[in-house]
Amino acid sequence: MESTGSFMGRASDQLSAFAYGAVSRAAKLVAALLITTTVAQAETMTIAALGDSLTAGYGLPQAQGFVPQLQAWLQDQGANVTVMNAGVSGDTTAGGLSRVDWTLTPEVDAMIVSLGGNDYLRGLDPAVSRANLDGILAAGQEAGVEMLLVGLSVGTNYGLDYKQEFEGMYTELAAKYDVPLYADFAAGLRAAAGMQDGMAEFLQDDGIHPNADGVSVIVAAMGPAVLDLVMPAE
Repeated sequence: MESTGSFMGRASDQLSAFAYGAVSRAAKLVAALLITTTVAQAETMTIAALGDSLTAGYGLPQAQGFVPQLQAWLQDQGANVTVMNAGVSGDTTAGGLSRVDWTLTPEVDAMIVSLGGNDYLRGLDPAVSRANLDGILAAGQEAGVEMLLVGLSVGTNYGLDYKQEFEGMYTELAAKYDVPLYADFAAGLRAAAGMQDGMAEFLQDDGIHPNADGVSVIVAAMGPAVLDLVMPAE
């Protein structure tokens, strides 16, 4: 017959083993939760949209600008992203180059480069604009971020040669840095309008900047190109 002391000792051992098992399971559960949380946080991709007034959302309520509409569109597609507004109204490619280094903070995983409109409006030498964009893409390459270069389709105000050189710089730089090119920021508007005159309904009173509906059309057209940038990284 087992003694009382022996019985109590065995019971104590069993209780200790049970308690240890419970603590071990709890520790594993906490560890799993921490790992899950860390992975979820790691999968969130931050995209910096480096641009001018078109990126900044000039003339629009904050929630209706290009960046918040793009973020909402991407999230609706299942992308875990935050889009950071690095657009400055009136900025040229030189302005973008001057601030690209502090735009590329450690949390930035990708960058949309959408600059050149103000260079064109001022009739700047495309060679100068090209050199500035080259510097921006070089900075992004050095930082190791994914990039999407957004070009522009411009008029012939300064002649056909200027137009070809200006639009061509985007193609050349995309090839040089092996980054995807979305050739025309306003491609979605042109497709929706069917003709230049028909774009009026998508523009603000200044005839240059898109209204909220115009931004929505632009985002719907450009969104898949940005999604291609995001999903492989996720």
